[in-house]
Amino acid sequence: MLLFNGANCQVAGFAITTVGWILTTTSMGLVEWRVWYLDNTSLFPSGLVCVGMWKVCIYHHISNYNRASFCHRYKYRDTYLPLDIRVSQNLLLVASILGLLGRASLIFVLRNACMGVLWKNATFIPSVASGILNLAAGICISVAVVWNYHSVMNEEGITFPPSLSIPFKPNTQEIGNAFLVACLAAFMMMLSGLLFLSYKFPMVSQVHPQTSEM
Repeated sequence: MLLFNGANCQVAGFAITTVGWILTTTSMGLVEWRVWYLDNTSLFPSGLVCVGMWKVCIYHHISNYNRASFCHRYKYRDTYLPLDIRVSQNLLLVASILGLLGRASLIFVLRNACMGVLWKNATFIPSVASGILNLAAGICISVAVVWNYHSVMNEEGITFPPSLSIPFKPNTQEIGNAFLVACLAAFMMMLSGLLFLSYKFPMVSQVHPQTSEM
């Protein structure tokens, strides 16, 4: 029964970790971290600019429809990117790697649990290691999320190259859908981390055979 309950807990934690890791990698590719709204001026046409962690996309208004003009992918050594985006890029990469390592540790734990291997080195230590990795991944994502929120609320601008025809600051800006995906990813990674850090090693009692007296 201890093995059954522990395995159920580990499977649930593995599912939470997997979903959190998928959301983490998905948020990295989404461009809607910051949404800029541009009014029509003599220098810049009206439209919508979506600023992501790895690229920026520009949408112009044409006959009441939004058309994607083009997307510009950042280079890792671009100096015009603000510090928060450059740091968040690395934090999300680290979080993705930590989450992947945490999943690998859980696969090792589940394999041993299914085979009935209940040694401390085979289940407890890898579970705690996975908890630490997942918790660290959640913290990395949380830092990127909070920093992005702070930048949007303070209406901070970005000096994009002149070829992109994007002003330093928009008329209005708000957080996008990628922010919500990253928030959910951070929550699930930290939840799975705390779940495995609170894992108790099952104390399996030894059964001694009784000898009948003749």
